[in-house]
Amino acid sequence: MLKRLFWFSGLLVLMVVGASLWLFQQLERTLEAPIPLNEPQVLEIEQGTWFRKFAVQLEQRGIVQSHLWLRLAAQFNPEVTAIKAGEYQIEPGMSLRQLLDNVVSGKTISYTFTLIEGTTYKQLRQSLLSNDQLKHELGDMSEALLLDQLGSDAPSVEGLFLAETYHFTRGMTDLQLLQRAHEDLKQVLEEAWSRRAKDLPYKTPYEALIMASIIEKETAVPAERGQISGVFVRRLKRGMRLQTDPTVIYGMGERYKGNITRADLRRPTPWNTYVIDGLPPTPIALVGRDAVEAALNPVDGKSLYFVAKGDGSHHFSNTLQEHNRAVRQYQLKRRADYRSSPEN
Repeated sequence: MLKRLFWFSGLLVLMVVGASLWLFQQLERTLEAPIPLNEPQVLEIEQGTWFRKFAVQLEQRGIVQSHLWLRLAAQFNPEVTAIKAGEYQIEPGMSLRQLLDNVVSGKTISYTFTLIEGTTYKQLRQSLLSNDQLKHELGDMSEALLLDQLGSDAPSVEGLFLAETYHFTRGMTDLQLLQRAHEDLKQVLEEAWSRRAKDLPYKTPYEALIMASIIEKETAVPAERGQISGVFVRRLKRGMRLQTDPTVIYGMGERYKGNITRADLRRPTPWNTYVIDGLPPTPIALVGRDAVEAALNPVDGKSLYFVAKGDGSHHFSNTLQEHNRAVRQYQLKRRADYRSSPEN
């Protein structure tokens, strides 16, 4: 009798071990098999989602035949339950194990938003508000409140964000993106200020930022930024007005319709450098790293003037007489294919 009992117990153990082995093998096949998809899908896991709800969600989406396989996987590997909220890309051919690895590691979908050099805050704000991946907190937020959120004592939000491409995940707010761009600008400006050329006509990094914004608007040719900076720096040192059209355009605001008249050049605004001495009170656009570097490291030379040649580049002149000849050549007799910016 005892012998039969031992035999039966041994058989039962073998059956349990065999069943467990079979179940484990089936689980491994389920985890390694390609998810049945013909095209990519986006899976969104909401904040606070429990693993059981997540498993049911995958079953409802047809990603797994039964949520019980996921619950079984959690029994063998409890770490798979530490899922993270966010959006995840599911690609055809991806295995369930790969998907679990992604949601545990937080490998969410990343979006990009580009702050474009030379654009104004008004243009940037509109672009942010039209972005569907960002949460919107700006709304009707005033510039004064935004400056407070940025922790800035600048007189305007204009130009306070580094023109760069930023990566973010769904759920990030437009305000958070601007705060990141502002911190990046401060870092770039601080580093460049510490390495600035000697004897520059700027009292503060903010004045250098104003100059960088003017340089950014004056040329899209990288090699010219340092030259244009050199012209403006020499003019400031000599007490000459900058006389740069982008500042006039900025001061005109909504009145600008694509053309500047002589009356516009004479009309006083805080930014019209044909009328005011020195720098305008604020930046006039977003700047990139290169414009900041150019403002703080101008190219040496003697040129005091420049004029657009019509191919996107500029002619630089040392004297007013030479400059007037260049104006007659490039502006008064404009080429048929004249353009102010270079071809892409």
